[in-house]
Amino acid sequence: MRQSLMSLLFASLALFDGSAGAEEIRLTNGEWSPYLGQQLPYNGVASRIVSEAFALEGVQVQWEFLPWARALHLAEQGQRAGTAVWLRSPDRDAQFFVSEAVVSSGYSLFHRKGEALDWTRAADLKSLRIGGTNGYDYGEEFERAEQSGELQVTRLSSEEQGLRMLLANRLDVFPIDPIVAMDLLHSRFSAAERARLSYDPKPLRSDSLHLLLSRKVPGNDALMARFNHGLNTLRANGRIAQYLLEIQQPLSMSQ
Repeated sequence: MRQSLMSLLFASLALFDGSAGAEEIRLTNGEWSPYLGQQLPYNGVASRIVSEAFALEGVQVQWEFLPWARALHLAEQGQRAGTAVWLRSPDRDAQFFVSEAVVSSGYSLFHRKGEALDWTRAADLKSLRIGGTNGYDYGEEFERAEQSGELQVTRLSSEEQGLRMLLANRLDVFPIDPIVAMDLLHSRFSAAERARLSYDPKPLRSDSLHLLLSRKVPGNDALMARFNHGLNTLRANGRIAQYLLEIQQPLSMSQ
């Protein structure tokens, strides 16, 4: 019993550091600009929202940027308190306490200008050369059509590669979050290249993204309640809307 209590104490100290009177939490994170990124201002807008929501509750976030699979695994095992930000799923609901929505995200179909799309469901895209990013879930309907062979999807290693294949006329459509796409196009593509692309206003998939806190870490249920309280305060005072607007203002397809 004594050894178990000591192990629990050391695990808690690894996750929460009360030094100098400050409560700290270690969370994993990944690279998905402009939402998340180690070199981004505030570590990205989603990281900023998570950090400030916790700060309102007297908790300081220590971020650890890792490859996505490892970031999730460490949090699942309780080796880190949690991870941000993720789609929710039945498996994740079983492993984690899941926050209220931190940000909303959705995949839209990017295409070359002058080649407008006419579709109402994923199966309507079957005559097109479709791209996708490895490991990304574009919604139950799309995934089912891909797995059955109704859609022929070329899975790629990065979203930048998908946009470049559109420009090279090697794909007809590529699903990507519009804000992520704009950020990529402005940081890695020319104005002339940006001017050649557009996207369909109807999203392929729309979702919310969430903070996950491991169910294996004692006290995380109460900590999640505090986080949600801080998040709601941040939303009520207009700061979340302000931060999301700030990341979109410099970006447009025509610049």
